Amino acid sequence: MARRAAQFAKFRLTQLNLIPLVDTFVSIVFFALTTATVGELSPVVPGVRLPTAAVGAVALSQLTLGIGAQVTLSGHPLMSTLDAARARSNDPGQPLVIPPLFTALKASSDSIRRLKATPRDSSLDTPLAIQGDSSMHYDLLARVMQTARMAGFKNISLQVNRTGSATTVTTVPAAAGAP
Repeated sequence: MARRAAQFAKFRLTQLNLIPLVDTFVSIVFFALTTATVGELSPVVPGVRLPTAAVGAVALSQLTLGIGAQVTLSGHPLMSTLDAARARSNDPGQPLVIPPLFTALKASSDSIRRLKATPRDSSLDTPLAIQGDSSMHYDLLARVMQTARMAGFKNISLQVNRTGSATTVTTVPAAAGAP
């Protein structure tokens, strides 16, 4: 009997446990995906196109919104930047809107609509250029862009100085899906 068991021992079926193998492959895929995502969080994020001054068109006559110490619309002061940052929206559905800026931009968009004889609730093709100070916070920029969008402007661009020239202002279109 021992001889027979020894003879058939070579034909004994071995079990292959696939669960640890599958767990290992899942772990490798997980770490590969998370490492790839973490790699994209470097200071210059691949896939993000930052605006550069070299590709923009020189700003000519546009409606200009300046954000420095004061928020100005076409050179006319509207409010201080601190007041704009502190302003609370009076529309619960649009918490980012800055009411005094919205009023001024809405008046401008309504006058442009009257001049161009466009319908009252349509978006304007007239460009609105934002000249923001380099120290401006992104949350204020998002609120300004949302306020401009709610006032009817759909063609919003950001202006920067052209590299190598302190006097030339270049317009770079803002993202189409701006907040």
